Amino acid sequence: MTDIIHLLPDAVANQIAAGEVVQRPASAVKELLENSIDAGADKIQLVVKDAGKALIQIIDNGCGMSVTDARMCFERHATSKVKKAEDLFAIRTMGFRGEAMASIAAIAQVEMKTRRHEDEIGTCISIEGAQVIAQEPVATSPGTQIAIKNLFFNTPARRNFLKSNPVEMRHILDEFQRVALAHPEVFFSLHHDGVEIFNLPKGNLKQRIIHLFGNNYNERLVPVEEETSIINLKGYIGKPAFAKKTRGEQFFFVNNRFIKDPYLNHAVSTAFEDLLPEDSYPLYVLFIEIDPAKIDVNVHPTKTEIKYLDEKSIYAILKSAVKRSIGRYNIAPTLDFDQETGFSNMITHKAVEDIVPPSINFNPDFNPFASDKSSTSGYASSPRNYDAKPSAKNWGTLYDITEQPVVEQTSFYEADDAVLETKQKQYMQLHNRYIVSQIKSGLMVIDQQMAHERILYERFLVHLDDRKGASQQSLFPQTITLNAQDFELAKSLLDDIKSLGFDVREFGKNTLVVEGVPVDLGSSNINETQLFEQLIEGFKNSQQELKLNKRDSLARSLAKNSAIKAGTSLAQEEMNTLIDELFACKTPNFSVSGKPIIQTITLAELDKKFEK
Repeated sequence: MTDIIHLLPDAVANQIAAGEVVQRPASAVKELLENSIDAGADKIQLVVKDAGKALIQIIDNGCGMSVTDARMCFERHATSKVKKAEDLFAIRTMGFRGEAMASIAAIAQVEMKTRRHEDEIGTCISIEGAQVIAQEPVATSPGTQIAIKNLFFNTPARRNFLKSNPVEMRHILDEFQRVALAHPEVFFSLHHDGVEIFNLPKGNLKQRIIHLFGNNYNERLVPVEEETSIINLKGYIGKPAFAKKTRGEQFFFVNNRFIKDPYLNHAVSTAFEDLLPEDSYPLYVLFIEIDPAKIDVNVHPTKTEIKYLDEKSIYAILKSAVKRSIGRYNIAPTLDFDQETGFSNMITHKAVEDIVPPSINFNPDFNPFASDKSSTSGYASSPRNYDAKPSAKNWGTLYDITEQPVVEQTSFYEADDAVLETKQKQYMQLHNRYIVSQIKSGLMVIDQQMAHERILYERFLVHLDDRKGASQQSLFPQTITLNAQDFELAKSLLDDIKSLGFDVREFGKNTLVVEGVPVDLGSSNINETQLFEQLIEGFKNSQQELKLNKRDSLARSLAKNSAIKAGTSLAQEEMNTLIDELFACKTPNFSVSGKPIIQTITLAELDKKFEK
């Protein structure tokens, strides 16, 4: 029998390895940006076409490469950052495994131009499917330019599993933001299909956060800083009032490397305990500086997981530092029992000799029962007319009231059918949260908020299907500026959002104008800007937590954010309408979240309570 074990060809091995390193276009963007950072670049440009499927281009002004290095960088496990095993315990660079460039070259068409600052001419290499097509001298600027075209062109199965362009673009934006946050001292720009998405000048961390997420983040940030013998911690947390329903704006960096760590995330969440609802997540951008020998970043090819030698101490330091920042900047509500501010503005501090007692003037001859001849109002006349005589004219009209027919008062205790029918439709509101009604078997209790959510949810689904959601025009159109990720998401949802009844259009970079809202929300007290932001946030939450389809997530988000809230007082007619519309729904018994809307309490249960 012949031998059956053999070595894989390099091309096949590279394609297999690429499955771990390059999972989607965003993975290639991450690897290339980190290489530019490691090369010492302070100006990095990213150009993307067709959400990275057609083109990913990185242009930097880093150190560049020689002719030999330019060819060698595409070999597997070829790296300039690790020379011996001991170097793995002192890693300060972003990349070190030597897999990224080889993996990318195995599944794409790559063209690289590079030149060192001391050289007069650079090198151009073209590679397709791990095969070098051409290598020649070229005139180019100092630094490196890499263009990746037709990603996964030779692995069609992987390409078919890529998501839509808006989804892939959001992943690219995620990776871009992480690298840009970690390096505020570097200029970054991002262009997608010829449109500039980001232009981030050099600055400090706070300026970088504001440039990435919007000017309104300036008032949301609270600094965190702590220096210990174990770690150095710095960064920003968000005020509790601006917490969101999704985890999107939570960033941990260890030695400037973005990581995902549920354990450290729990430390921050615990520090915000009792300040946030259970389903809200605070903003944080936190940097941990630690001795590389005390961590292991060589856990996964994506290098987003880290092992620590003393993770319990790091947890305690992180939690206490965040708590102290919350207290230091008076984010938590406080009570000052030494000062009552309610009356402080009413007291004027004056010297005793400057205080003049008030004087009282009165007319001793004033008769409050005297009437003015010229007065036709029936109120008492001015005090000046105290000599006036009462008029006896038209005294006979006083007895006209006795000749009017007597109107009998309707009795609520009559047993006719009409009154009984009216009584049956009477509902009572309990604590402005529940609607209580008498039924044959006992009592029916309905949660008003969940009932309204169910009504709106089914109504919005109909609008999304028939595309006929009516819009109520706003008197003053509202301009909404979103961060780049939310703007890309809103653009992909724009047609469905209009189907719900929103009159919204694009208005420049990362900006939308809302000129109308659905008629169903016309009586809502929430403003258009807040409603639209909550709609986007709720949609992201439904997509992450429940994995629902796009339309269902959109209808669910809008229903939850626009339904009447617990504590809203309802008139009898409003309660009647709400109950009628609830029982007209397809699924009246369960809320959008799957919780029961209606509870019944039978007479037998009541009797049992009273021990009958």
